[in-house]
Amino acid sequence: MHIAVLMLALMTIATAASAQAQPAAKPIKLVVLGDSLSAGLGLPAQEAFPAKLQKALQAKGIAIDMTNAGVSGDTASGGRDRLDWSVPEGTEGVIVELGANDALRGIDPDLARTALTDIVQRLKARKIAVMLCGMLAPPNYGADYAARFNSIYPDLAKQFDVPLYPFFLDGVAADAKLNQADGIHPTSAGVDIIVGNMLPTVEAFLRNISEQRR
Repeated sequence: MHIAVLMLALMTIATAASAQAQPAAKPIKLVVLGDSLSAGLGLPAQEAFPAKLQKALQAKGIAIDMTNAGVSGDTASGGRDRLDWSVPEGTEGVIVELGANDALRGIDPDLARTALTDIVQRLKARKIAVMLCGMLAPPNYGADYAARFNSIYPDLAKQFDVPLYPFFLDGVAADAKLNQADGIHPTSAGVDIIVGNMLPTVEAFLRNISEQRR
């Protein structure tokens, strides 16, 4: 009887040791490559989009090593020009949030399209997964400009087979209560809505990265 109890105790200890030896899932290294909407202009660092997204993912048990590579004022071309040092070796996924400044300044949509194409191609060449965040042109440049600009993101998502969140500011744009005094940059509450709306798309993106690790 004593031998059976002793064997059971030893087996329990061995099982516990084995469980402890299993390493926790390695965090996914994620970079948000963006402009002031990612950088968190006008907000404390912990209230910027990447920080709040990381917190929301961690609350769901998803381990993330998040880098906020948002630079206020950046155009799509600016993001491309700093791509190599903004996205370090070992990065597994990049959320691209660029183009808002191109649209606000009325920059030729062909330039934004070329820059975003280069970004996606270069990241894919490095075997880094890409997710695009779409942007919509303001109405003041007319229907032709809007059509040319707005088509960039769905076109690239289809061309390169990458996930797309159609409009980064969905549910927040033009709502005075959810934007700062400039009417452009979300408040902390606005960022919460963006994160909540985008979470299912990001989760699916990260699941795909996890599966690629196997």
